[in-house]
Amino acid sequence: MTPSPERAELTAALREVRQRTGLSLTGLEERTPFSRSSWGRYLKGETLPPREAVRELCRLAGEPEGRCLALWEIAESASSGRAAHAPPDAPARPRVTPPVPPPPEGTNRIRPWRTAAVVAAVLALLAAGVTATTLLVPDRPADTARTPPASRTALPPPRCRGSSCAGKDPMNMLCGIGPDTLTTHRTVAGARLELRHSPRCAASWARMWGAGIGDRVELTAPGPTRSAEVTDALDAKAYLYTPMTATTPGTVVRACFRPAGEQGRECFEATVRRPPAQR
Repeated sequence: MTPSPERAELTAALREVRQRTGLSLTGLEERTPFSRSSWGRYLKGETLPPREAVRELCRLAGEPEGRCLALWEIAESASSGRAAHAPPDAPARPRVTPPVPPPPEGTNRIRPWRTAAVVAAVLALLAAGVTATTLLVPDRPADTARTPPASRTALPPPRCRGSSCAGKDPMNMLCGIGPDTLTTHRTVAGARLELRHSPRCAASWARMWGAGIGDRVELTAPGPTRSAEVTDALDAKAYLYTPMTATTPGTVVRACFRPAGEQGRECFEATVRRPPAQR
């Protein structure tokens, strides 16, 4: 059965978020209360996922959950028939569309082949932790079954840490797996920027999307300034990452957006948080 337009839009958004996790269906099963087969149905649009599944997926990707939850609300309303049976004089429910939708993870045009290689390596390492016996076991009878923590597949280790990450690509070094988003900023022109930090790598970077050709983002922290610039239309449709800088809890990280052909800039900053165990 063809999914409704509302569910199709939600499914497309969930697939994008799933790409950012770098996890296979088995990996999702091992890190959430939902089975591999259930995730397959959710990501194909065959079944409307529970609200909690949407939140879990956003958590694994380290992404804000607001957009996906709004799309879920619309899809759930259409599926239940509540939208069709609304009173005639009730105002139409607004279509939720972000001003600048983020592109799929791994679309940084500057390093496309390296990003693809990283994703492939992550998936291969995750798959290696699943035994043949696990693959032959029938699907779980209920979505609420959890895998014991001791049997969950460990994430692959990053390729650098601290000062050895300085000046390097966060995706290529596997620092982009489950990072913290320190803060998000929307520019006057509508571009979106984020300051991100990887506790595993003890390093931070900035990323930008929805910008125009010639726009530039600069990252300032202890050490040299790191920057990235949109050079063409393909860059403008992708995430653009700055190289990393080594940071520790308490470090203030600052990013500045420089629009093309203008002297002004927009700056914002955030402080690297301490892991929960250290607070």
